[in-house]
Amino acid sequence: MRAITYTTTGPSSVLGLIDDKPLPTPGPGEVRVRVVVSGVNPTDWKSRQGGSGGEQLPHPLVPNQDGAGVVDAVGPDVSGVVPGDRVWLWDAAWQRTDGTAQEYLVLPSAQAVPLPEAESFDTGASLGIPALTAHRALTAHEDAPDRLAPGALSGLVVLVAGGAGAVGHAAIQLARWAGATVITTVSGDRKGTMARAAGAEHVVNYRTDDVAAAVRALSPRGVDLVVEVNPDANLALDLDVLAPSGTVALYATDTGEPLTIPFRPSMTKNIRYQFILTYTVTAAQTV
Repeated sequence: MRAITYTTTGPSSVLGLIDDKPLPTPGPGEVRVRVVVSGVNPTDWKSRQGGSGGEQLPHPLVPNQDGAGVVDAVGPDVSGVVPGDRVWLWDAAWQRTDGTAQEYLVLPSAQAVPLPEAESFDTGASLGIPALTAHRALTAHEDAPDRLAPGALSGLVVLVAGGAGAVGHAAIQLARWAGATVITTVSGDRKGTMARAAGAEHVVNYRTDDVAAAVRALSPRGVDLVVEVNPDANLALDLDVLAPSGTVALYATDTGEPLTIPFRPSMTKNIRYQFILTYTVTAAQTV
């Protein structure tokens, strides 16, 4: 079968196509999926790029964590999916050599989730890391349940930083579906249109508006939860607009530098910080 692989870290030019990779056989608890769409996340290209590039790997790697396709075969002790089922895939390459950038993939059946007929494979391949990250962020508040459902976040106000990004877009949709009031920040009109299409009720342009004043006007008591993509730039703003006992859910950063957390303002408001990496959340925290 065909697969994209790389044996040295670096730019996209290190990727190569092979056409003789053996077809894998699913073992106990595993399924084999014919991959239709392979999704690419920042974590995928950052892993391929490596720290400084040029690192020789001990074995070839097939990139990409997320994807969607059709179950082709199942191993022993598998229930819930059968050959022919459409599925979306998550964390396929975590601590494994095989990601979704290949024609067929074997992985634990729990990581092959049924995809409704009405949804495209493109949609399925875009879920994975973005949707799981957004779900964990939205359940980080102390008044939120472990699992979202309609009405689960009713009464809460959520601020989504960067609502046009993949995680932000998913967070807007999930928060609105769960009943929260959603405010989001964007960098321009086109991204604002995308955020509104996802369901954001209030959109603030952080390049042209006074974000803190706008958020306080929309929710005078403050916001309950911030889904944060850039804490280095936004943490002071987050603390300004958070309601007492609010939560900042942090899932990304633009820098490798240490994050400075203002102690007194955080303590005064009893703020909770929840750092998120989907690979290492508990099984109970994974949808």
